[in-house]
Amino acid sequence: MHRITVVGGGFAGLTAAITAAEAGAKVTLYESHHTLGGRARTAEGPYRTNEGPHALYNGGPHWTWLEQRDLIGPLAPVPPLEGSRLRLHLNGALRRIPPLALLKLARRKPELTPVDSDFLTWATAQVGEAGARAAANYTAVALFHHDPGSLSAAFVHERLRRAAKLPPEAHYPRGGWASVIDRMAARAWNMGVRVETLARVDMLPTDTPVIVATSLDAARRLLGDDSLTWDSGRTTLIDLAVRSRRGDAFAVSDLDAPGWIERFTAQDRTLAPRGQQLIQGQIPISPAESKADGVARAEHLLDLGFRGWRERTVWRRESVAHGRTGAVDRPGTTWRDRPAVDRGDGVYLAGDQVAAPGVLSEVSFNSAITAATLALTAAGRRQRTH
Repeated sequence: MHRITVVGGGFAGLTAAITAAEAGAKVTLYESHHTLGGRARTAEGPYRTNEGPHALYNGGPHWTWLEQRDLIGPLAPVPPLEGSRLRLHLNGALRRIPPLALLKLARRKPELTPVDSDFLTWATAQVGEAGARAAANYTAVALFHHDPGSLSAAFVHERLRRAAKLPPEAHYPRGGWASVIDRMAARAWNMGVRVETLARVDMLPTDTPVIVATSLDAARRLLGDDSLTWDSGRTTLIDLAVRSRRGDAFAVSDLDAPGWIERFTAQDRTLAPRGQQLIQGQIPISPAESKADGVARAEHLLDLGFRGWRERTVWRRESVAHGRTGAVDRPGTTWRDRPAVDRGDGVYLAGDQVAAPGVLSEVSFNSAITAATLALTAAGRRQRTH
């Protein structure tokens, strides 16, 4: 029986562990936290927040993989009335209809979008600068970056198309990501994966192939490899619980600057106590901006879309996510230029900033499948040589 070690019990680590165990390997998974999930954890208690959105996109292979194993579970659909309450902040006011330029760009064929041009330059040539900026800012929901227009046109365009697609690709597991993680953990245990929590790994084992499914920063420290870096976003996150009121927006997308505010209890009432609404905002900030700058912009959007929210607030939390929101590709680069999955000597990387295609969690999934496949091959070679 092949033996494989997985370091990190988030979405990527669990995907890799399940994949290897299904192939017959004896897998040990180490997680430094007391619970599994990584950035896919959902907070316990009355306000079931995630670190960022609760949405799970259905356009990638991870959806099929999860669905085949009955790991997605019940979904919380957005009621049509709530969906009609999406608001767009443009030229200082809220509007219901997206700019025509944004829709035109979303319909462009992706194979014609250049990799080596920045999105703003390319999109301006297609629809004009105002429309290009609005479209770039709209992609903040899937990018968490303060200047999407400066990134590779092909990279941003893919996210624009996915985020603006109808019917929407975004789906909401009832109860947040924790429900998916709990089912994945149960499958891992049922497949015989040995899971050790509160188990910090400071030195990699040498007797088995190892899949390092941590953040890129943690992997860099663990492997002592300074080349393990890649651009990511820096985002102010704001979580609010407010007393319910009719007429609140479902979501507010800022087209004047990157930013997104969403009332997640619009589709899933289990995320907050009865009579309350859970609102989460993500406001990308530049290296020169502070958390307070992001909070101020979030509060402006709240003022516009959630009348009286200050007096209705019963709980609030703010934080900054730095380098924890996935990879972004600069002009002239693609996912293939990110740190490779195969690090040599039987060590493999998985996570949302390594060389794998996809959007958000899809990168973690695709890299985990690749890492598990390579680790199984390496384990087979080791077994044959012994």
